[in-house]
Order: sequence, then structure tokens, then C-alpha cells
Amino acid sequence: MSDFSADSTGTDLKTQLIEAALFHVAFDGWSDVTFREAVADTGVDPVVARALFPRGALDLAVAYHQQGDSQMVAQLADTDLDQMRYRDRVAFAIRARIEAVEDREAVRRGTTLFALPMNAAQGAKLIWGTADAIWTALGDTSRDLNWYSKRATLSAVYSSTVLFWLGDDTAGAEATWAFLDRRIEDVMRFEKIKAQMKSNPLLSRLMAGPGKLAERVRAPESRGADLPGSLSGRS
Repeated sequence: MSDFSADSTGTDLKTQLIEAALFHVAFDGWSDVTFREAVADTGVDPVVARALFPRGALDLAVAYHQQGDSQMVAQLADTDLDQMRYRDRVAFAIRARIEAVEDREAVRRGTTLFALPMNAAQGAKLIWGTADAIWTALGDTSRDLNWYSKRATLSAVYSSTVLFWLGDDTAGAEATWAFLDRRIEDVMRFEKIKAQMKSNPLLSRLMAGPGKLAERVRAPESRGADLPGSLSGRS
């Protein structure tokens, strides 16, 4: 049982409860049983625990995912990315996010939890938040339609890579990183096609109207993860 101090901060208690929950997730998933066991293991007052995680195990799973985002952002801040091509920075960020997780079963159970219809919106919001955290950490300054399209594309790449990783038993997850490279290559190919369309006089005239409408779209002033939505470095 972990020591519980009355003057512990909310953040400390959240961390204690998450770590305690991981011992039970493999057996009971992100469930009410896991939440109760985590509370019992840490000795945290149940009322305090419920105040920190009002939805119980669901909020524990959300916090665990967000903890991984924070660890990824910290690693990116400590890494010299300037020598990498932009596509390699994105690949490195996704890999850092996946490798921030030590408990693959916790992710597997979380995937099951957020696949449930009543939790699907929360799951989509978390993936969007991860994509936003990556682009923000990489210095994305887009404020128009690109803000949404970049995050939508990266959300798809990240989520498909995680699903592949969950079933990957190759040494060092090498098959997963090869899969990631292929997904990014697909996106870069699409970006190249878009650039060719813009340079084509006829197609550029056809796209002029939609382009003007897109220019009016602006990203939220607050870069939260509330709105779901190219891996090129262009803003």
C-alpha cells in the first residue's frame, strides 16, 4: 500500500491512483473494480478519489492517456529535432508517444473501453489531443484549415499505428515502425498530389472558390482537444 499524506497535491494523488490501477487493469480492465482496488491500495479517501476522478475508471483511463502525452512532449523538448526532415520529426514524435507506454495491456484495455459507443467521443477526443500535442510540440503555427487537416491526418496515422503495435510481436516492434513509415509515406504522397494540383493552372482555377472559403476557417484561439478534425511542414 502506498503512503498517503493529507497534504499531498491533487496531481500526486492522481499519479498514485493511476500507478495503483495499472496493477489491476490487466485482470479487470479499466473498470469499477480496478478503481476501487486502486483506492484501497493507495489509502486515498474514497471521497477524494471520486473528486479527482468523477467518472471513476473512465477518468483514470483518460488521465493515463494524457500522462503518456505529457511524457512524449517532455521527450520532444529534450531532443534536437532540427537535423531531422519534417516527416522524420513526425515519425519520431509518434514513436515517442507509443514508447512512453510501458504497459501494453493497459493500452489494449483502454482501446476496448473507448470503443464502446458511450465512450467513443471521449476516445476520439483523446486521439485528437495527442495529435494536437504533437503538432504543437513540433512548432505548428497554422491557423486556418490546415490546423484541422493536419490533426485529422495525424490522428488517423497515430491510431492505426497504435492498433498495429498492439498486435506486433516482432523484436523491438520493428514491424510497427515500418508500418508507421509506410503510413507517413502515403500521407506525403497525398501532399505531393495536392501541391501538383495547386500548380496546375486549370485545377487551381477550379479550386479557387473552395480555397477562398477554406481561408476563412480559423483554428480555435485555445488549442484544446475539443474539436476533432497533412503531415507537411507548411502552415
